[in-house]
Amino acid sequence: MSENIASGLSINALDRITRHFDERYIQPGKLPGAVTLVARHGKVVWTQAQGSMDIERSRPMQRDTLFRIYSMTKPVTSIAMMQLYEQGKFLLNDPVHKYIPSWHNLRVYKSGGYPDFETGPATKAMTIRDLMTHTSGLTYGFTERTEVDAAYRKLKLDGSSILTLEKLVERLAELPLEFSPGTAWNYSVSTDVLGYLVEVLSGKPLDEYFEDHIFQPLGMTDTGFHVKPEQQHRFAACYLYQPGDTMKLQDDPERSKYLKHPRFLSGGGGLVSTIDDYHKFAQALCQGGEYQGQRIIGRKTLEFMRRNHLPDNKDLPALSIGGFSETPYQGSGFGLGFSVKTDVASSHTVGSEGEFGWGGLASTSFFIDPEEDLVVIFMTQLMPSSSYPIRQELRALVYGSMT
Repeated sequence: MSENIASGLSINALDRITRHFDERYIQPGKLPGAVTLVARHGKVVWTQAQGSMDIERSRPMQRDTLFRIYSMTKPVTSIAMMQLYEQGKFLLNDPVHKYIPSWHNLRVYKSGGYPDFETGPATKAMTIRDLMTHTSGLTYGFTERTEVDAAYRKLKLDGSSILTLEKLVERLAELPLEFSPGTAWNYSVSTDVLGYLVEVLSGKPLDEYFEDHIFQPLGMTDTGFHVKPEQQHRFAACYLYQPGDTMKLQDDPERSKYLKHPRFLSGGGGLVSTIDDYHKFAQALCQGGEYQGQRIIGRKTLEFMRRNHLPDNKDLPALSIGGFSETPYQGSGFGLGFSVKTDVASSHTVGSEGEFGWGGLASTSFFIDPEEDLVVIFMTQLMPSSSYPIRQELRALVYGSMT
Protein backbone atom coordinates (compact mmCIF):
# COMPACT_ATOMS: atom_id res chain seq x y z
CA MET A 1 0.00 0.00 0.00
CA SER A 2 1.58 3.29 -1.11
CA GLU A 3 1.68 5.69 1.83
CA ASN A 4 2.67 9.30 2.26
CA ILE A 5 4.52 8.97 5.58
CA ALA A 6 4.55 12.70 6.36
CA SER A 7 0.81 13.07 5.78
CA GLY A 8 -0.34 9.79 7.34
CA LEU A 9 -2.53 9.16 4.28
CA SER A 10 -2.43 6.22 1.88
CA ILE A 11 -2.15 7.45 -1.72
CA ASN A 12 -3.52 4.12 -2.99
CA ALA A 13 -6.60 4.57 -0.82
CA LEU A 14 -7.03 8.18 -2.00
CA ASP A 15 -6.90 6.93 -5.60
CA ARG A 16 -10.17 5.11 -4.84
CA ILE A 17 -11.82 8.55 -4.94
CA THR A 18 -11.09 8.82 -8.69
CA ARG A 19 -12.41 5.32 -9.39
CA HIS A 20 -15.50 5.85 -7.23
CA PHE A 21 -16.59 9.06 -8.94
CA ASP A 22 -15.70 7.79 -12.39
CA GLU A 23 -17.56 4.46 -12.10
CA ARG A 24 -20.53 5.62 -10.05
CA TYR A 25 -21.17 9.11 -11.40
CA ILE A 26 -19.16 10.29 -14.41
CA GLN A 27 -19.31 7.27 -16.74
CA PRO A 28 -23.09 6.75 -16.15
CA GLY A 29 -23.69 10.45 -17.00
CA LYS A 30 -24.80 11.56 -13.53
CA LEU A 31 -21.99 14.12 -13.04
CA PRO A 32 -20.05 16.01 -15.75
CA GLY A 33 -16.71 15.77 -13.93
CA ALA A 34 -15.01 16.77 -10.70
CA VAL A 35 -11.83 18.06 -9.10
CA THR A 36 -10.94 16.84 -5.60
CA LEU A 37 -8.20 18.11 -3.29
CA VAL A 38 -6.97 16.61 0.00
CA ALA A 39 -4.46 18.52 2.17
CA ARG A 40 -2.95 17.53 5.50
CA HIS A 41 -0.51 19.29 7.83
CA GLY A 42 -0.60 22.33 5.54
CA LYS A 43 0.38 20.52 2.32
CA VAL A 44 -1.68 19.29 -0.65
CA VAL A 45 -1.26 15.50 -0.51
CA TRP A 46 -3.54 14.46 -3.34
CA THR A 47 -5.57 16.16 -6.08
CA GLN A 48 -7.31 14.85 -9.16
CA ALA A 49 -9.32 16.32 -12.05
CA GLN A 50 -11.59 13.89 -13.92
CA GLY A 51 -14.42 13.93 -16.47
CA SER A 52 -15.53 17.04 -18.36
CA MET A 53 -15.86 20.69 -17.46
CA ASP A 54 -18.01 21.24 -20.56
CA ILE A 55 -19.63 18.14 -22.07
CA GLU A 56 -21.09 19.97 -25.08
CA ARG A 57 -17.64 21.19 -26.20
CA SER A 58 -15.72 18.06 -25.05
CA ARG A 59 -13.51 20.11 -22.72
CA PRO A 60 -11.80 17.98 -20.07
CA MET A 61 -11.91 18.97 -16.41
CA GLN A 62 -8.67 20.68 -15.33
CA ARG A 63 -7.18 21.48 -11.95
CA ASP A 64 -7.52 25.22 -12.72
CA THR A 65 -11.17 25.01 -13.87
CA LEU A 66 -13.38 27.86 -12.57
CA PHE A 67 -16.55 26.87 -10.70
CA ARG A 68 -19.66 28.65 -9.45
CA ILE A 69 -19.20 28.00 -5.73
CA TYR A 70 -22.60 29.41 -4.69
CA SER A 71 -22.96 29.08 -0.87
CA MET A 72 -19.26 28.40 -0.34
CA THR A 73 -19.25 32.22 -0.65
CA LYS A 74 -20.92 32.36 2.80
CA PRO A 75 -17.81 31.49 4.88
CA VAL A 76 -15.88 34.20 2.97
CA THR A 77 -18.52 36.80 3.86
CA SER A 78 -18.62 35.58 7.47
CA ILE A 79 -14.82 35.96 7.77
CA ALA A 80 -15.11 39.48 6.28
CA MET A 81 -17.72 40.37 8.92
CA MET A 82 -15.60 38.99 11.74
CA GLN A 83 -12.59 40.96 10.51
CA LEU A 84 -14.73 44.06 11.08
CA TYR A 85 -15.78 42.68 14.48
CA GLU A 86 -12.08 42.49 15.38
CA GLN A 87 -11.83 46.20 14.54
CA GLY A 88 -14.61 47.02 17.02
CA LYS A 89 -17.05 48.05 14.25
CA PHE A 90 -19.98 46.10 15.75
CA LEU A 91 -20.93 43.62 18.47
CA LEU A 92 -22.69 40.33 17.75
CA ASN A 93 -25.65 41.19 19.96
CA ASP A 94 -26.17 44.55 18.21
CA PRO A 95 -29.66 44.77 16.72
CA VAL A 96 -29.56 44.75 12.92
CA HIS A 97 -31.73 47.89 12.87
CA LYS A 98 -28.78 49.82 14.37
CA TYR A 99 -27.21 49.56 10.87
CA ILE A 100 -30.38 49.15 8.77
CA PRO A 101 -32.86 51.61 10.33
CA SER A 102 -35.78 50.44 8.14
CA TRP A 103 -35.61 47.06 9.96
CA HIS A 104 -36.64 48.64 13.27
CA ASN A 105 -40.06 47.05 13.51
CA LEU A 106 -39.83 43.73 11.71
CA ARG A 107 -42.99 41.63 12.02
CA VAL A 108 -43.56 37.85 12.06
CA TYR A 109 -45.87 36.01 9.66
CA LYS A 110 -49.23 34.81 10.99
CA SER A 111 -51.40 34.19 7.91
CA GLY A 112 -52.31 35.39 4.41
CA GLY A 113 -50.29 35.80 1.23
CA TYR A 114 -48.30 38.56 -0.45
CA PRO A 115 -49.09 41.48 -0.34
CA ASP A 116 -51.85 40.92 2.24
CA PHE A 117 -50.02 39.35 5.16
CA GLU A 118 -51.35 39.23 8.69
CA THR A 119 -48.42 39.63 11.07
CA GLY A 120 -47.57 39.90 14.75
CA PRO A 121 -44.68 41.55 16.61
CA ALA A 122 -41.36 39.68 16.94
CA THR A 123 -40.51 38.61 20.48
CA LYS A 124 -37.03 40.17 20.17
CA ALA A 125 -35.01 42.30 17.77
CA MET A 126 -32.90 40.47 15.17
CA THR A 127 -29.19 40.63 16.01
CA ILE A 128 -26.10 40.29 13.80
CA ARG A 129 -25.47 36.93 15.46
CA ASP A 130 -28.92 35.80 14.24
CA LEU A 131 -27.83 36.66 10.69
CA MET A 132 -24.56 34.76 11.08
CA THR A 133 -26.28 31.63 12.40
CA HIS A 134 -29.37 31.60 10.12
CA THR A 135 -31.65 32.08 13.13
CA SER A 136 -32.81 35.47 11.79
CA GLY A 137 -36.31 34.51 10.62
CA LEU A 138 -35.38 35.24 6.99
CA THR A 139 -35.73 32.55 4.28
CA TYR A 140 -34.93 31.68 0.64
CA GLY A 141 -37.44 31.80 -2.21
CA PHE A 142 -36.21 28.53 -3.73
CA THR A 143 -37.23 26.48 -0.68
CA GLU A 144 -40.90 26.72 -1.82
CA ARG A 145 -42.29 25.96 1.62
CA THR A 146 -44.30 28.97 2.84
CA GLU A 147 -46.22 32.08 1.81
CA VAL A 148 -43.22 34.15 2.88
CA ASP A 149 -40.80 32.39 0.54
CA ALA A 150 -43.42 32.72 -2.24
CA ALA A 151 -43.12 36.51 -1.75
CA TYR A 152 -39.32 36.24 -2.07
CA ARG A 153 -39.80 34.47 -5.41
CA LYS A 154 -42.29 37.06 -6.63
CA LEU A 155 -39.89 39.88 -5.73
CA LYS A 156 -36.87 37.87 -7.06
CA LEU A 157 -34.96 38.22 -3.79
CA ASP A 158 -32.71 35.18 -4.38
CA GLY A 159 -30.96 37.19 -7.06
CA SER A 160 -31.95 38.77 -10.38
CA SER A 161 -30.36 41.12 -12.90
CA ILE A 162 -32.15 44.12 -11.39
CA LEU A 163 -31.46 43.32 -7.73
CA THR A 164 -28.83 45.22 -5.71
CA LEU A 165 -27.87 44.83 -2.05
CA GLU A 166 -29.69 48.09 -1.26
CA LYS A 167 -32.87 46.84 -2.97
CA LEU A 168 -32.65 43.52 -1.13
CA VAL A 169 -32.58 45.07 2.34
CA GLU A 170 -35.24 47.61 1.34
CA ARG A 171 -37.65 44.88 0.19
CA LEU A 172 -36.92 42.57 3.11
CA ALA A 173 -37.94 45.42 5.46
CA GLU A 174 -41.45 45.19 3.98
CA LEU A 175 -41.84 41.42 4.34
CA PRO A 176 -42.63 39.42 7.48
CA LEU A 177 -40.15 37.06 9.11
CA GLU A 178 -40.87 33.31 9.19
CA PHE A 179 -40.38 33.27 12.99
CA SER A 180 -39.09 35.45 15.83
CA PRO A 181 -35.29 35.77 15.63
CA GLY A 182 -33.34 33.25 17.70
CA THR A 183 -36.17 30.72 18.00
CA ALA A 184 -35.47 28.44 14.99
CA TRP A 185 -32.90 27.70 12.24
CA ASN A 186 -33.77 28.30 8.60
CA TYR A 187 -31.31 28.53 5.70
CA SER A 188 -31.75 31.99 4.22
CA VAL A 189 -30.57 35.19 2.55
CA SER A 190 -29.06 36.17 5.93
CA THR A 191 -25.52 36.07 4.52
CA ASP A 192 -26.50 38.40 1.66
CA VAL A 193 -27.60 40.85 4.36
CA LEU A 194 -24.19 40.36 6.02
CA GLY A 195 -22.61 41.28 2.66
CA TYR A 196 -24.59 44.53 2.78
CA LEU A 197 -23.37 45.13 6.36
CA VAL A 198 -19.74 44.57 5.28
CA GLU A 199 -20.27 47.44 2.82
CA VAL A 200 -21.92 49.66 5.46
CA LEU A 201 -19.28 48.99 8.14
CA SER A 202 -16.23 49.15 5.86
CA GLY A 203 -17.37 51.89 3.48
CA LYS A 204 -16.30 49.73 0.52
CA PRO A 205 -18.21 47.73 -2.11
CA LEU A 206 -18.22 44.02 -1.19
CA ASP A 207 -16.04 42.94 -4.12
CA GLU A 208 -13.39 45.54 -3.25
CA TYR A 209 -13.47 44.58 0.43
CA PHE A 210 -12.99 40.87 -0.41
CA GLU A 211 -10.15 41.70 -2.80
CA ASP A 212 -8.28 43.93 -0.34
CA HIS A 213 -8.73 41.92 2.84
CA ILE A 214 -9.03 38.26 1.80
CA PHE A 215 -8.21 37.47 -1.85
CA GLN A 216 -5.13 39.63 -2.35
CA PRO A 217 -3.47 38.70 0.99
CA LEU A 218 -4.02 34.98 0.33
CA GLY A 219 -3.03 35.15 -3.36
CA MET A 220 -6.53 34.11 -4.54
CA THR A 221 -6.14 35.51 -8.06
CA ASP A 222 -8.92 33.34 -9.58
CA THR A 223 -11.76 34.21 -7.18
CA GLY A 224 -14.36 36.94 -7.72
CA PHE A 225 -17.94 37.82 -8.59
CA HIS A 226 -17.49 37.32 -12.34
CA VAL A 227 -15.36 35.49 -14.89
CA LYS A 228 -12.83 37.76 -16.58
CA PRO A 229 -12.24 37.43 -20.37
CA GLU A 230 -8.83 35.81 -19.86
CA GLN A 231 -10.39 33.18 -17.55
CA GLN A 232 -13.32 32.27 -19.78
CA HIS A 233 -11.70 29.22 -21.41
CA ARG A 234 -11.37 27.70 -17.92
CA PHE A 235 -15.00 28.28 -16.86
CA ALA A 236 -17.06 25.10 -16.38
CA ALA A 237 -20.58 24.48 -17.67
CA CYS A 238 -23.25 23.96 -14.99
CA TYR A 239 -25.81 21.15 -15.19
CA LEU A 240 -29.23 20.45 -13.70
CA TYR A 241 -30.27 17.06 -12.34
CA GLN A 242 -33.05 15.36 -14.29
CA PRO A 243 -35.31 12.52 -13.05
CA GLY A 244 -33.86 9.18 -14.12
CA ASP A 245 -30.36 10.18 -12.98
CA THR A 246 -29.48 12.24 -16.04
CA MET A 247 -28.62 15.92 -16.40
CA LYS A 248 -29.15 18.83 -18.75
CA LEU A 249 -27.20 22.03 -19.35
CA GLN A 250 -28.26 24.72 -16.87
CA ASP A 251 -25.71 27.49 -17.55
CA ASP A 252 -23.61 27.64 -20.74
CA PRO A 253 -20.15 29.00 -19.87
CA GLU A 254 -20.05 31.00 -23.13
CA ARG A 255 -23.37 32.75 -22.50
CA SER A 256 -23.36 32.83 -18.71
CA LYS A 257 -24.41 35.84 -16.61
CA TYR A 258 -21.09 35.27 -14.77
CA LEU A 259 -19.24 36.74 -17.76
CA LYS A 260 -20.42 40.24 -16.71
CA HIS A 261 -19.82 42.06 -13.46
CA PRO A 262 -23.11 41.68 -11.51
CA ARG A 263 -25.10 44.51 -9.98
CA PHE A 264 -26.02 42.22 -7.09
CA LEU A 265 -22.89 41.23 -5.15
CA SER A 266 -24.21 38.16 -3.38
CA GLY A 267 -22.33 37.48 -0.15
CA GLY A 268 -24.53 34.41 0.15
CA GLY A 269 -23.70 32.80 -3.18
CA GLY A 270 -22.06 34.99 -5.82
CA LEU A 271 -18.44 33.88 -6.14
CA VAL A 272 -16.57 31.82 -8.72
CA SER A 273 -13.31 30.16 -7.73
CA THR A 274 -10.86 27.32 -8.44
CA ILE A 275 -9.97 24.43 -6.16
CA ASP A 276 -6.48 25.81 -5.47
CA ASP A 277 -7.78 29.30 -4.69
CA TYR A 278 -10.41 27.97 -2.30
CA HIS A 279 -7.78 25.73 -0.72
CA LYS A 280 -5.77 28.84 0.25
CA PHE A 281 -8.84 30.20 2.07
CA ALA A 282 -9.71 26.86 3.71
CA GLN A 283 -6.08 26.24 4.68
CA ALA A 284 -5.99 29.62 6.44
CA LEU A 285 -9.07 28.54 8.43
CA CYS A 286 -7.42 25.20 9.27
CA GLN A 287 -4.27 26.98 10.46
CA GLY A 288 -5.93 29.34 12.91
CA GLY A 289 -6.49 32.17 10.42
CA GLU A 290 -3.11 32.38 8.70
CA TYR A 291 -1.74 31.07 5.40
CA GLN A 292 1.87 31.49 4.20
CA GLY A 293 2.54 34.37 6.55
CA GLN A 294 -0.71 36.21 5.77
CA ARG A 295 -3.23 36.40 8.62
CA ILE A 296 -6.85 37.07 7.66
CA ILE A 297 -8.48 36.51 11.08
CA GLY A 298 -7.30 36.17 14.70
CA ARG A 299 -6.86 32.68 16.15
CA LYS A 300 -9.28 33.24 19.06
CA THR A 301 -11.85 34.83 16.75
CA LEU A 302 -11.75 31.76 14.53
CA GLU A 303 -12.01 29.41 17.53
CA PHE A 304 -15.11 31.37 18.55
CA MET A 305 -16.60 31.09 15.03
CA ARG A 306 -16.08 27.30 15.06
CA ARG A 307 -18.18 26.76 18.19
CA ASN A 308 -21.82 25.74 17.99
CA HIS A 309 -23.72 29.03 18.33
CA LEU A 310 -27.25 27.62 18.22
CA PRO A 311 -29.38 28.54 21.28
CA ASP A 312 -28.77 26.26 24.31
CA ASN A 313 -26.11 24.37 22.28
CA LYS A 314 -28.88 22.60 20.35
CA ASP A 315 -28.19 20.79 17.08
CA LEU A 316 -29.79 21.46 13.68
CA PRO A 317 -32.48 18.73 13.95
CA ALA A 318 -33.76 20.36 17.17
CA LEU A 319 -34.08 23.84 15.63
CA SER A 320 -34.45 23.54 11.85
CA ILE A 321 -37.84 24.34 10.33
CA GLY A 322 -36.83 24.09 6.65
CA GLY A 323 -35.88 20.99 4.70
CA PHE A 324 -32.86 22.43 2.90
CA SER A 325 -29.26 22.76 4.04
CA GLU A 326 -25.79 22.28 2.57
CA THR A 327 -24.95 19.79 5.33
CA PRO A 328 -26.80 16.78 6.77
CA TYR A 329 -28.61 17.91 9.93
CA GLN A 330 -27.79 14.97 12.21
CA GLY A 331 -24.85 15.52 14.53
CA SER A 332 -24.31 19.12 13.38
CA GLY A 333 -24.68 22.49 14.97
CA PHE A 334 -23.98 25.85 13.38
CA GLY A 335 -21.18 28.32 14.07
CA LEU A 336 -20.68 31.83 12.72
CA GLY A 337 -20.77 31.05 9.00
CA PHE A 338 -20.48 27.27 8.67
CA SER A 339 -21.82 24.00 10.06
CA VAL A 340 -19.95 22.44 12.97
CA LYS A 341 -19.93 18.71 13.75
CA THR A 342 -21.04 18.24 17.35
CA ASP A 343 -21.63 14.48 17.52
CA VAL A 344 -19.79 12.09 15.19
CA ALA A 345 -21.86 8.98 16.01
CA SER A 346 -25.22 10.63 15.38
CA SER A 347 -23.92 12.17 12.12
CA HIS A 348 -23.74 8.64 10.59
CA THR A 349 -20.44 9.57 8.89
CA VAL A 350 -16.82 9.22 9.97
CA GLY A 351 -15.11 12.41 11.13
CA SER A 352 -14.12 14.39 14.21
CA GLU A 353 -16.05 16.58 16.58
CA GLY A 354 -15.26 20.21 15.76
CA GLU A 355 -15.03 19.55 12.00
CA PHE A 356 -16.55 22.47 10.07
CA GLY A 357 -17.40 23.40 6.49
CA TRP A 358 -20.16 24.06 4.00
CA GLY A 359 -21.21 23.44 0.40
CA GLY A 360 -22.79 25.12 -2.61
CA LEU A 361 -25.94 24.65 -4.68
CA ALA A 362 -24.00 23.13 -7.62
CA SER A 363 -22.65 20.30 -5.39
CA THR A 364 -19.29 21.87 -4.47
CA SER A 365 -18.23 21.33 -0.85
CA PHE A 366 -15.39 21.63 1.62
CA PHE A 367 -14.70 20.53 5.15
CA ILE A 368 -11.90 21.18 7.63
CA ASP A 369 -10.99 18.81 10.46
CA PRO A 370 -8.76 20.73 12.90
CA GLU A 371 -8.16 17.63 15.04
CA GLU A 372 -6.63 15.80 12.04
CA ASP A 373 -5.20 18.98 10.43
CA LEU A 374 -7.12 18.01 7.30
CA VAL A 375 -8.69 20.06 4.48
CA VAL A 376 -10.87 18.44 1.79
CA ILE A 377 -12.40 20.33 -1.17
CA PHE A 378 -14.64 18.92 -3.89
CA MET A 379 -15.69 20.85 -7.00
CA THR A 380 -18.28 19.87 -9.60
CA GLN A 381 -21.25 21.64 -11.28
CA LEU A 382 -24.56 19.84 -10.76
CA MET A 383 -27.67 21.46 -9.28
CA PRO A 384 -29.16 20.85 -6.77
CA SER A 385 -26.56 19.67 -4.27
CA SER A 386 -29.08 17.20 -2.83
CA SER A 387 -29.06 15.12 -6.07
CA TYR A 388 -26.63 12.46 -4.77
CA PRO A 389 -24.95 11.63 -1.41
CA ILE A 390 -21.50 12.47 -2.81
CA ARG A 391 -20.36 14.51 0.20
CA GLN A 392 -20.89 11.66 2.65
CA GLU A 393 -19.26 9.18 0.26
CA LEU A 394 -16.23 11.46 -0.18
CA ARG A 395 -15.86 11.73 3.59
CA ALA A 396 -15.82 7.93 3.92
CA LEU A 397 -13.20 7.64 1.15
CA VAL A 398 -10.92 10.31 2.62
CA TYR A 399 -11.02 9.10 6.23
CA GLY A 400 -10.55 5.53 4.95
CA SER A 401 -7.12 6.61 3.62
CA MET A 402 -5.79 7.50 7.09
CA THR A 403 -2.96 5.24 8.25
